[in-house]
Amino acid sequence: MDDEIVGGTATEIAESVRRLLDRGALSPGDALPPVRALADRLHVNRNTVVAAYGQLTRAGVVVTRGRGGTRIADRAPVAQEGYASDSVLRDVGTGNPDPDLIPDPSAALARVAGRPVLYGEPVIDPDLAEWANGWMRDAVDAALPFGLTITSGASDAIERLLAQALTRDDAVGLEDPCFLASIHTVRLGGYRPVAIPVDDEGMTVPGLRAALADGVRAVVCTPRAQNPTGASLSARRAADLRAVLADHPYVLVIEDDHFAMLSTRPHHSLIGPGHRRWALVRSVSKSLGPDMCLAVTASDPRTAERLAMRLTPGTTWVSHLLQRLTHALVTDEDVLTGIAEAGAHYADRNAEFARRLTFHGVPAVAGDGLNLWVRVPVPARGVTERLMRRGWLARPGDEFVLSDDDASWHLRLTVHDLDDEDAEQLAADLAAAVRAGDALRKVG
Repeated sequence: MDDEIVGGTATEIAESVRRLLDRGALSPGDALPPVRALADRLHVNRNTVVAAYGQLTRAGVVVTRGRGGTRIADRAPVAQEGYASDSVLRDVGTGNPDPDLIPDPSAALARVAGRPVLYGEPVIDPDLAEWANGWMRDAVDAALPFGLTITSGASDAIERLLAQALTRDDAVGLEDPCFLASIHTVRLGGYRPVAIPVDDEGMTVPGLRAALADGVRAVVCTPRAQNPTGASLSARRAADLRAVLADHPYVLVIEDDHFAMLSTRPHHSLIGPGHRRWALVRSVSKSLGPDMCLAVTASDPRTAERLAMRLTPGTTWVSHLLQRLTHALVTDEDVLTGIAEAGAHYADRNAEFARRLTFHGVPAVAGDGLNLWVRVPVPARGVTERLMRRGWLARPGDEFVLSDDDASWHLRLTVHDLDDEDAEQLAADLAAAVRAGDALRKVG
């Protein structure tokens, strides 16, 4: 009996499965009993077992495979951004900025190194706070008062924002396809992700309505340079989303404007003047480099107060040396000119590669951001496998998907650092891989 699932409520049954997994009585791949069989043995309603399995599914403990039943999930490594360090192939799926376009911080670092900061001092460097208030005020509706928070990057900000507002199993609306870090943050926090489709104008209105009807308590949206699709909210779409959210003022709306300093598109917000729980997050990691782990968050006063309680002086604050360095860089005219040139470079190189692909018979359109989201007419996994044989490591879209297999027909490519010769070769190789896949499909 010690190795059997027990319990009379959904929570008790779910906790029993967790205990068996912790003790090694259950292992990845093991099948759980069918709902009817377990309900009969435990003398509970079938819906109780369904609810228990639902809790375990949302927490990532089990996976449901239709006729294959419910099984303990395999704790395989999840997809991450960045280089594939163990590959000899040319990696065109990294999601990285061009290192040659990241500002050199050496001179600024020498200027800002000075008096050490001690325990009990203000969490936010005063000079950075003054600059950040102006930066965020330009993007926030004038009717909205806000407080300022500095965190160790955008993902850290989003994790803290969700933690101060939600409890385990609460529903969170995420874009579909979705940025990998957001997927991980929601799943590791034990929240329930609800997919909101994205099209060329950003998060869709019917998708947001459906998510709100499903009871989401928070929504995470990328207003521009959505990763992986490159979509940016149009003015019309943002207005329509604000109209939908007007009836849900206490749903926490988080805007992750990660590409703010580099974007070639205008910022259109889905946070309306009457919204009560909101946050705008802007990171410097794309413009100043991934190792500059700093993000600025403007949020409603109550949320800002709760965030401040989680950022105590000397323990969970962001290094003042990093804050001073960030301020020195973002107020340097030469650095700002370089950032603007980098943004234009990313846009131009992505647009040029999209034109190359289209010429080779794979229609593509460049959005905003560091990447291209390319739809192919055959399964993307097969395309990536054929590209590997030609020396390229590409990223299939199914790593970013939440709800269906549509992304299995997409590739996310990082091509802005390819020279013209390499870009032409990749475009030709990708088109050849698509043609080979199409020929195999017709034979099959």
